[in-house]
Amino acid sequence: MTAVSPSIGQDVRLAFEQAALPHMAALHRTARRLARQPEDAADLLQETFLRAFRTFGNFRPGSNARAWLFTILHSVFVNRYHRAQLEPEAVDPGDLDARFAAVVSPPHDAVVEAMRNAMPPEIDAALRTLPEAFREVVLLVDVEELTYEEAALAVGCPVGTLRSRLFRGRKALVVALADYARRQGFATGREGTP
Repeated sequence: MTAVSPSIGQDVRLAFEQAALPHMAALHRTARRLARQPEDAADLLQETFLRAFRTFGNFRPGSNARAWLFTILHSVFVNRYHRAQLEPEAVDPGDLDARFAAVVSPPHDAVVEAMRNAMPPEIDAALRTLPEAFREVVLLVDVEELTYEEAALAVGCPVGTLRSRLFRGRKALVVALADYARRQGFATGREGTP
């Protein structure tokens, strides 16, 4: 067995940090919106970065790290979602108190980050009503600004399928947000009347 030099490990770690860490905030926003619960989003983000680090040897330098990370995030989310459908969630009473305390008095950095990335509650609620496949592509393309190709790669579908889901998701959002748009003074009728 050949020993790995510590400097090689350090070089890999630095290369990973340079490629992946700049995208952490965008991945965290998407994880929060996909998972819907702050602690689940944190777990999803942690698993994404852990898997990315473990498979960093497969990453091609110079390729799109952001799209690569969103692909991993999607994979981890889908795997957890399917696993959660098979098993009921067990709640440890001791853990529940700790989770409650974290929600009631979140750390200052979490509050600042949440305020920075907050969207109006009406829009967030409308996003939550979308079917999973539509919500995911709307978040990746319209919120995180991935290209169609990057988002299609992230969710593992052809670009045409992604465009179809995006079109339907956007239509569903227009319907869900019609009253909110009128209240905000945006025209929603065919004649341009609010």
